[in-house]
Amino acid sequence: MTFPEPLAFPTDPEGWRAFVTERPSAAVALVADIDARLIAAAEPGARMDATAILELWNDADLALRRATSEVYLLSESHPDAGVRAAAEEQVQRLEALDAERLQDRALFSALQAADADAASAGLDEDERRLLTQALRDFRRGGVDLPDAERERVRALSDRDTELSLEFSRNVRDGRREIRVAPEALAGLPQDFIDEHPAGEDGRVVLTTDYPDLMPVREYASDRETRTALVAAYNDLAWPANDAILAELLDVRAERAALLGYGDWADYETETRMIGSGGAIADFLARLDEASAGAAEAEYPLLLERLRRDDPDATEVTIADFFYLLSALRKERHDVDAQLVRSYFTFDRVLPGLLATTGRLLDVSYVPVDVPTWHSDVHSYDVIRGGERLGRIHLDLHPREGKYTHAACFGLAPGVTGRVLPESVLLCNFARGFMTHDEVVTFFHEFGHLVHAILGGNQRFARFTGVATEWDFVEAPSQLLEEWAWDAGVLATFTADAEGSPIPADLVAKMAVADGFGRALEVRRQLGHANVSYHLHVDRPADLQAATEHWYDVTSPVKPLRGLHSYAGFGHLTGYGSCYYTYQWSLVIARDLLSAFAGDLMDPAVAERYRRDILEPGGSRDAADLVTSFLGRPYRFDAYREWLAGA
Repeated sequence: MTFPEPLAFPTDPEGWRAFVTERPSAAVALVADIDARLIAAAEPGARMDATAILELWNDADLALRRATSEVYLLSESHPDAGVRAAAEEQVQRLEALDAERLQDRALFSALQAADADAASAGLDEDERRLLTQALRDFRRGGVDLPDAERERVRALSDRDTELSLEFSRNVRDGRREIRVAPEALAGLPQDFIDEHPAGEDGRVVLTTDYPDLMPVREYASDRETRTALVAAYNDLAWPANDAILAELLDVRAERAALLGYGDWADYETETRMIGSGGAIADFLARLDEASAGAAEAEYPLLLERLRRDDPDATEVTIADFFYLLSALRKERHDVDAQLVRSYFTFDRVLPGLLATTGRLLDVSYVPVDVPTWHSDVHSYDVIRGGERLGRIHLDLHPREGKYTHAACFGLAPGVTGRVLPESVLLCNFARGFMTHDEVVTFFHEFGHLVHAILGGNQRFARFTGVATEWDFVEAPSQLLEEWAWDAGVLATFTADAEGSPIPADLVAKMAVADGFGRALEVRRQLGHANVSYHLHVDRPADLQAATEHWYDVTSPVKPLRGLHSYAGFGHLTGYGSCYYTYQWSLVIARDLLSAFAGDLMDPAVAERYRRDILEPGGSRDAADLVTSFLGRPYRFDAYREWLAGA
């Protein structure tokens, strides 16, 4: 059997400039040709059955998704600012074409003709699902609106894309730094101090990049240092993104109203498990009820511990939160975060993660030496039984102009026999020692990656990889975090200076200690979800005051006052009003975990998990996937038990 070849990247600057313009142009031309054939199929007397129409629709969908994924990735990762800028322009061009097609009444007629023919055509389950969702997309695109309103929706859609890209670019390029005296690094690991010598002015530079931010907020005993760096991070991309976000919220509200939705949350949730914007508020209220009592019990312990360092402290802020959790876990549970960190070096974690997921998912990762966009990138073919299932690219360290958080980016949407699935991790991990939180994040993002590859054997591009309902998509990645807490798993790739793996009793203590502060962490996530939802639904005139209000009333851990964290809240573009997704998915992930019954490497359960959850991609509703795996609908019980520390 012949399998499709992976994407071939350019090897020189001129090739990259051509890549980000010629490939999108070729896709646009191909889509135009396909659309002409689809429109002809809707003409009276034309003879094209429903299946043939859907195959053509899929061809165009594949071309657009593939081209958009390529340039979107490069807009966030390529080291050449000119290539990034050209890629952004192509993202706007392709997304504008996508929106324009969903307003094309002639194309809509072609799909309606397929729908009318469906009864006699005998569409299979995938075909019927594709047709139903495509027709829904046309309606959500405004195809049936009067001309003036339809054109306004198109303009608003284009403006949303433009503003979202600008917002993300400002976050990506918004790196900030502070300068502190060497003694302000008290409490930080020695290797961190050694890597941050004082400059000619006698001061040490700390940046908002994760390899500086994460250790400082967890280990720095100097409260002023923590506060200064977290404050700089909370003002990332401000004031540049203030007006951009305000306009984006207005654009989305007007678009939703023109399309007949109550607000943007109603528009977004129509295609998700939760079903409606009002259900977001109900779910957030449920989280509030489930976590409030435990959080109120945890908070006084943090404040008491803070006052041992700062007797005049009146409140715990977000700049204190991670440091105090770390300190109390050490004092109450004998878990020294710096000792834990000493077992995790990047050069061990990467192969350990690959070996663990390879065993779990019955795959191997074969390194491939291929051109990519940067020398930091590690590329691997994903193999099972001699068959190449896909290719992954790992871009894991910070650099100027690169995406500043940690996320999985699609590159090539897998379609059976036509396109090999490829996906990319863009992360910002330290090159040396890693905190355990970073390791957990690595496992989380890798969960998206394997979902994209194993779910990438689909007939239709619409259903490939992680193309499930968006409020389910985090569940597989959250589930994979658990392997970073398993003593047996960690023993296979951790080592201290003498080469000994992390002790099982220390891992057990870590798990117990992790229960402390869990409710407060849920409240922190609830704060993000409230900001995401209420900024879109309430559309406050004062973004700063509204954001600070929602963080203030959600958690006893207080925000730093007068700052503008919304300006650097990157998920406000992609997740929109739906940051609730992370906790919604976590409810499901905790229930999925119960099937392993304490044995995370159980081969039979792992095989069922691959078959029932990962490999279907988006070809079935998420609730049906979960029911198939668990043998019942998912429940809230496991999440509530986890929240209680059980």
